[in-house]
Amino acid sequence: MSSPSVAPATPSRGDRRPRDMALSIGILIVPIMLVLLFYRLVLDGDKPVSIDAAPALEQARAAAAFPVSEPQGLGEDWHVQSALFRRVEGGATLRLGYTAPDDKPLQLVESSVATTTLIPAELGNQPKATGTVQAGSRAWQKYEARAGEVALVLLEKGRTMIIVGSDKSESLDDLAAALP
Repeated sequence: MSSPSVAPATPSRGDRRPRDMALSIGILIVPIMLVLLFYRLVLDGDKPVSIDAAPALEQARAAAAFPVSEPQGLGEDWHVQSALFRRVEGGATLRLGYTAPDDKPLQLVESSVATTTLIPAELGNQPKATGTVQAGSRAWQKYEARAGEVALVLLEKGRTMIIVGSDKSESLDDLAAALP
């Protein structure tokens, strides 16, 4: 007589132990951590991406709408994030976006647009002058701009320069001082 064969029981979900789940998660986390470490340490994944501002600066100089100033002497911890030159109604505008050493974004605007149009467009409808700042050899007007932003404004014949950044940034004065 043969005995009936009994099929082995397959484990159900309820039979899995917490140890098995922890091992499964550990097997997934280890390669993810290795890829993340490789990205951050070898590929400099946390470093801001810099662009070349030369084409926008050349366009602005070729247009001769205003004297173009390029910051000089900024360290390697300053990164140009954006550069754009555009002719607009009433003049032309050059915009250079930077990431400062304190990892705060700053924007330098040089323009021949009338200040009555430019300042409200860049600083908000009701910018408030709060005093002056000596940066380099120039005295800049300091403004409270939009919420959380401050600006330094320099009015010269034929152009206006504006540096806008976070009110927590300590690098506005450094960028202003780097402008010839």
